[in-house]
Amino acid sequence: MALLTHTLSCLFGIGSWVAINGMWVELPLIVPDIPEGWYLPSYLTVLIQMANIGPLFVTLMHRFHPGKLSEVAVIYTIIGVGILASFLLAFFWKETLVVAGSSRSVALLVLTFFLSTVDCTSSVTFLPFMMRLKPQYMTTYFIGEGLSGLVPGLVALVQGVGMVKCINQTQTINGSFGNSTASLELQAWYQPAMFSAQVFFFFLSVMMVVCLGAFLLLNYHPNVRREHKSSRYIEGGIHDENGELSPRENSQPEQKPMISPLESQQPAAQSSFGSGKYSWPECLFLFVVLGWANALTNAVLPAVQSYSCLPYGNNAYHMSATLGAVANPVACFIAMFLPNRSFLLLGVLTLAGTGFGSYIMTTAVLSPCPFLIHYSTGAMLIVMAWVLFVLSLSYVKVMIGVILRDEGHSALVWCGAVVQLGSMLGALTMFPLVSVFGLFKSGDSCNTKCPI
Repeated sequence: MALLTHTLSCLFGIGSWVAINGMWVELPLIVPDIPEGWYLPSYLTVLIQMANIGPLFVTLMHRFHPGKLSEVAVIYTIIGVGILASFLLAFFWKETLVVAGSSRSVALLVLTFFLSTVDCTSSVTFLPFMMRLKPQYMTTYFIGEGLSGLVPGLVALVQGVGMVKCINQTQTINGSFGNSTASLELQAWYQPAMFSAQVFFFFLSVMMVVCLGAFLLLNYHPNVRREHKSSRYIEGGIHDENGELSPRENSQPEQKPMISPLESQQPAAQSSFGSGKYSWPECLFLFVVLGWANALTNAVLPAVQSYSCLPYGNNAYHMSATLGAVANPVACFIAMFLPNRSFLLLGVLTLAGTGFGSYIMTTAVLSPCPFLIHYSTGAMLIVMAWVLFVLSLSYVKVMIGVILRDEGHSALVWCGAVVQLGSMLGALTMFPLVSVFGLFKSGDSCNTKCPI
């Protein structure tokens, strides 16, 4: 039964961000057929930040009306919206309407906004829901969340999205006296996909259905329900096995959960947050590191991935994207078998991840002629930098989630809110730098010429 619950927790986690991750990896196939062209990524960034109205609403409800908002009902709603939106995308992503005299992909943008709302809101609902299960299933959920980027990436890889060949083409140059000369020049040729974008959106819809099925079984399967806690005390209220806030039966002071003799010898609570085990400076450290890690991994570095990798070739780009996606669930597996809650270790790993990210950002700034562009060592270093960057910061995020899980339901709600806040600040910082001021220059994997 533990294996079944681990599997369901993983499938539930996959549904958290699979829709928007799938949209990003499918961009090379979508962009040629829509009027927005390569401005679409900029629009997606704005839509995802607008979608933070979902987690903002949930967080405010938990803050000012605790126990009034049913988490289960919200999760059913957002998964249902995700299924419907991804299904409709398969039919309407190409459809356009004339808005203010210009053709616009209104259906694509509106449905993407709904998918963004689903995924953003999952950060403040899925995580708190996992409080109802035993602690070991939290790490499995994070593995699923990591796979939400890897799974659509692998499907897109099989599909052949963005695969480029450099082929020789003859260029004819007309001279001033009617003479013409011919020269050979490498041109990028995008190979046709194995299946269409419509099939890919059907796949995303199926993944959301799988997430719904996993959630239903986590709630109602009799054997899985044995893995639920029978009762617990969270944020001053007694929660039943379904996690809903129950009224107190009497006015006597709340009983404390049973603690071990070793725990009883620990110092008194230092703060009123969660269980009070950590002081306010320690809680602030956790949230600052969590926000910083998510800003880097979810917004800042992904915005410049193509600039940092494409100068080294198309293979370097695809290897960094694929292995980076693999590194996320690998970090979750490491956290499952080698957990370490040391604040010192979390700080060191955060600094290490920031260092790898700084190298990646430097190569992006120097694009199209970064370090070692004429050497295979350069491609190896950028791929390794991406893998180690994702690996270190993913471990940090998982361990902070595990720590906050022990602090209670409210701590996990704030955990999801900080994840979204960090991602939003990172995106709002990079959007003008990339899309407005054009500070980054893209490299051509076939024709970029740099001094040796």
